[in-house]
Amino acid sequence: MNQYLEMFLSFFKIGAFTIGGGYAMLPIIEKEVVDNKNWLSRDEFLEMLAISQSSPGPVSINISIFCGLKIKKAKGAFCTLLGCILPSFIVILLVAIVFSGIETHPITIKIFNGIRPAVVALIAVPIINLAKTSKVTLKNVWIPIITAFLVAFLNINPIYIISLAIIAGIILNQKIQKAKENATD
Repeated sequence: MNQYLEMFLSFFKIGAFTIGGGYAMLPIIEKEVVDNKNWLSRDEFLEMLAISQSSPGPVSINISIFCGLKIKKAKGAFCTLLGCILPSFIVILLVAIVFSGIETHPITIKIFNGIRPAVVALIAVPIINLAKTSKVTLKNVWIPIITAFLVAFLNINPIYIISLAIIAGIILNQKIQKAKENATD
């Protein structure tokens, strides 16, 4: 099969069968591109995930573009992007045509109430996997916990926290390097 078509179909399948979008898609994208297709290594995927989260726009669209770029350059990015967004476009179009007027129907409400907890679980999986591969340990687990608290409950802009973390990392690294130099003298 043509690899461009294969990339399109893989991301179309991911887009079509992932309810919740964005972060809920991540474990499925990872399984497809790392485990099933071997297009990327796990480390490459995690690097792309970090870049995707740092880039403006929806994370699922960003990661589809970055995966496509890595696999087959610009044409690959176009195929993965189209595969990722086309199912949502079709569903939104169908919802606008078919569901208009039934969004308050009790069965529709029950369906969406049942889907929500599953979406939360799908979002939790990449967070746990990212924590494992990012070397979060009992010694430094306080960093993501405090960060989540600051963003969620105190509404502190994540840009400030990331900037502070970069500065702290640079200062800490310099102190470690100086301590190593002093120990060897």
